[in-house]
Amino acid sequence: MADGREEERREQEPRGAEGGEDVTEDPILDQGEVVFRGYVIERIATEDPSVHVSSEDLGGHSGEQEDQQIKEVVQQLLKIADELNSNAEFERLINQVQTNCAKEVFMMVTRSIFIDGINWGRVVALFHLGYRLIYRALTTNHMENIRMVISWVLQVIREQLYPWLVQQGGWVGVIQNFSRWRNVAIAASVVLVVTFVYYRKTH
Repeated sequence: MADGREEERREQEPRGAEGGEDVTEDPILDQGEVVFRGYVIERIATEDPSVHVSSEDLGGHSGEQEDQQIKEVVQQLLKIADELNSNAEFERLINQVQTNCAKEVFMMVTRSIFIDGINWGRVVALFHLGYRLIYRALTTNHMENIRMVISWVLQVIREQLYPWLVQQGGWVGVIQNFSRWRNVAIAASVVLVVTFVYYRKTH
């Protein structure tokens, strides 16, 4: 009887996703994944309308971008990203990063982005880097790299940004504090330029 009760208890316990992966139930991490996909979708739609990508293509679900709060967060991040796009040196350097860059390189770059602090501009710099790698994977038919890059971005959110995001009240913090952070993307782009200069000299 004890064996039967133990088996029944195990069957009632929450199970992870297929493949042994843990089921994410943290609102900040869950929303971060959806927001990042929304950022990538909107950025591609703006910069190259000939490329069509959906949430499903990026490992998400149909309709997840319809949430009004998600839309507002994505739009605020895109406004900050416009500052990044205006930096020609940043664009030139980021274009030299290989589509199939190693995870160690990606993590080295992101550590450099946040080494002396976190703000929404630097969060956007992370998203912009991830977006560019995904866009290049889409346009060069390296589809296997897309979810890999997404997993890297989520790892950075989980390991480097999570406590800060909690302090901001979650992703809605970019809406509430947008006026304070409107120009911080300039500083973020400078950090990235320095990082990529270093990368080019050492690789």
